[in-house]
Amino acid sequence: MKKKQWISILVVAMSLATAWAIRGQFGHEQGAAWAGGIGALALVLASGRKDWYNKAGLIALASAVGWGAGGMISYGMVVGYGRADNFINSYYGLTMLFVIGSLFGLLGGGLVGLTLDSVKNNKVKWGRLIAEMTAGGLISYYFLVEQLGFLMTPPRSEAWAVILGAGLAMLWYMAREKRNSAIRVAVFAALGGGFGFGFGNFLQIVGNVLEIDFNMWNVMEYSIGFFGGTGMAYGVFSSVWPGDDAVPEKWMNRAALFIVVVLIPLIVFRESLRLEHFLSRLGDIPNLAGVAAFSTWFVVALLIVMMVTLLWKLRIPGYKRSDVLWFFFFYFIVYAFVSYAITGLFAGHTSLNHHLYVANIILIYLLLNMKSPAMFEVLTDKLEFKRWLMYLFLIIVFLAILSFIAINIHGEMGGAHDRFPVA
Repeated sequence: MKKKQWISILVVAMSLATAWAIRGQFGHEQGAAWAGGIGALALVLASGRKDWYNKAGLIALASAVGWGAGGMISYGMVVGYGRADNFINSYYGLTMLFVIGSLFGLLGGGLVGLTLDSVKNNKVKWGRLIAEMTAGGLISYYFLVEQLGFLMTPPRSEAWAVILGAGLAMLWYMAREKRNSAIRVAVFAALGGGFGFGFGNFLQIVGNVLEIDFNMWNVMEYSIGFFGGTGMAYGVFSSVWPGDDAVPEKWMNRAALFIVVVLIPLIVFRESLRLEHFLSRLGDIPNLAGVAAFSTWFVVALLIVMMVTLLWKLRIPGYKRSDVLWFFFFYFIVYAFVSYAITGLFAGHTSLNHHLYVANIILIYLLLNMKSPAMFEVLTDKLEFKRWLMYLFLIIVFLAILSFIAINIHGEMGGAHDRFPVA
């Protein structure tokens, strides 16, 4: 791998990281789905693979579904365990965040890999895959949670078990179909996302201890996106993929675009951007009702413009790089603007983390214009189990070291929880 290839990986890492940090304003599955779509579009652009431009909408949809599904996992309590002042609970928190982050990356990276590997003469059997993943999720949840009583985040939702089962079913499908490159992407994205979440929690703790005047929760979110995006990009750019110049059928392309460009933003609006959300989030400000109403209508107008513009511009499959570039930045910038709005832009409230989102987007644009090579000179589809186990071991040890450091730099912290009693 050459130095310039790291630029392409950095583009994907920064894109998913920035989008994931923005996601913190919205949360849940829909926010994660929008962020996942942005990360996938960055991947397509950075890859330089012209045959992937036609599939940009489908790849964005796969990433949105994969990364978005993990949004159902509750992790607030787990973050609190990481803030504990004793080793067993702190280490439990960081390792469980590793598990949760890995589940985000497993589905997100895995579905992207399968979409890249699905070509005209060797298509993924999506109906069978979805059925198997659904069954796997249900079986895993009822076996681990209901039968064995294995709880990660009591008393909150244990939906992590659903994602675990779905991810294992996906890997089983990949193995049977011998889709090794897709497995590689799933594994590297899982390792990256898991490391990023655990490490991000440590960074959050350090920032709180040092009383840094910054949104340290956003730092944790940026971390999972950055390392998850790094893993996904590395897995894609180092693996063998079939060529496929076929243009997706119009109905497939339009359905994917409708879900990514219309449905996901509409759900974000319904759950986070309606008038009542602005009224509750803007706080005690002069002319609250007027500012909230203006902010709501601004968001409505912005979303409509985005939807109409992208649906019109991308209505005919057969995309060029300029089409995907337009798709990526319009989709990304609107996401950043609605985040500005919900946090009080029209009330005169802005924060440093939002300005950093803009700085990241500008830097991503500059890096993309460098058109650096992405695909490695030596590509492989080998499954490197020993190497992956070594990475897993090193991460687990590293998180233990971080836990030891964390408990020795702070005492009792706000928001800390103990999962296990300490004498």
